Amino acid sequence: MKKIILKGRPTHGGVAEGKAVVCPDSIAGNSGAVGDLDGVIHENSSSNKGVSIKDTILVLPCGKGSTGFSAHFKSAKLMGICPAGWVIKKMDSRLGVAVASLDVPAVSDFEEDDPMEVIRTGDWVKIDGSTGIVEITRE
Repeated sequence: MKKIILKGRPTHGGVAEGKAVVCPDSIAGNSGAVGDLDGVIHENSSSNKGVSIKDTILVLPCGKGSTGFSAHFKSAKLMGICPAGWVIKKMDSRLGVAVASLDVPAVSDFEEDDPMEVIRTGDWVKIDGSTGIVEITRE
């Protein structure tokens, strides 16, 4: 197994780990993009259409769509189907609100390495939202 370490900005404290779901085009913040009741990505243009976000490390370049972005993720949390943590290439207001409302670990704003290029869907990822360390394990 190969381990890769990335360093980003500590964004929301805590440690989380899980399989990565990398969304190169982010996920839209409109109704139906992420299932509020099933935690599945339903956005037609997503390369991860049909994939569950439950207990994953969600890897996004930035937020996308409306300010309702965070509300859909909050609904997923209330249903017990939200991601375990976030890796965010560039933090924006939509993601900031989503991270705060989900209260799960997050690391963002990478200067040296692009997590969108390094992390692959299915990699095991451990994040420390207090230190900004992202550890990727790839078989």
